Amino acid sequence: MSQISLVGAGPGPLELLTLRALHRLEAAEIVVYDRLVGSEILARIPHGAARFDVGKRCGEPSPTQEEINALLLALARTGKRVVRLKGGDPLVFGRGGEEALHLARHGIEAELVPGITAALGCAASSFIPLTHRGLARSLTLVTGHLMDERDYQGWQGLTRAGHTLVFYMGLERAAQIRQGLLAAGASLDVPVALVVAGCSARQQVHETTLDGLAQAALALLGQSPVLIIVGEVVRLRAELQGLLTEALDRVA
Repeated sequence: MSQISLVGAGPGPLELLTLRALHRLEAAEIVVYDRLVGSEILARIPHGAARFDVGKRCGEPSPTQEEINALLLALARTGKRVVRLKGGDPLVFGRGGEEALHLARHGIEAELVPGITAALGCAASSFIPLTHRGLARSLTLVTGHLMDERDYQGWQGLTRAGHTLVFYMGLERAAQIRQGLLAAGASLDVPVALVVAGCSARQQVHETTLDGLAQAALALLGQSPVLIIVGEVVRLRAELQGLLTEALDRVA
């Protein structure tokens, strides 16, 4: 087994951590973790393990990716069991690929341990099926940071029928997302859900339409993390939540 594991911590709660991830964490001698890793999961780090908080925080000093890569390489060379703990899945907008490549290019093979990515966790906790027969047969995960690329030409491919979009880190770029999708032919009344602090006790779900996305996002600025789900499947949320709640009430 590799001495360094890039581990997905899932969307926050301990019970959404995979068994393999938990086993690696509980055996770790060194843990390097990100900001979005849940406190319940951090509590499972062994008492004697060294900890390195490398989380990136908006507006605050934080390590660059190059510095994190260098740290991981140095720690891997100690021969100790190292866990690189990342929120969600390390290979979905988590830069896990960059870190694994950096290690591999220096002769170190990292183990990749998947985690539940935010799109899956937040959709389930919000009662929104990401695909649904007759409504959505495909799914695209998009990083909001893509909106920094002013010449982005991919909007047309995101607006096809029967398609669900999930934007990570898109709150501050909601106006650009709205403009890009509308310019590519999306309808003003496409339903949208903004999921704040998904899978946690703080979770909020705000429903709107593509027309109202920018205004809804403006009201949520400063909250984190926020996931944006765009597509007809959002319309199923109220019915599914109501029916499941009724069923649970009957069982109780």
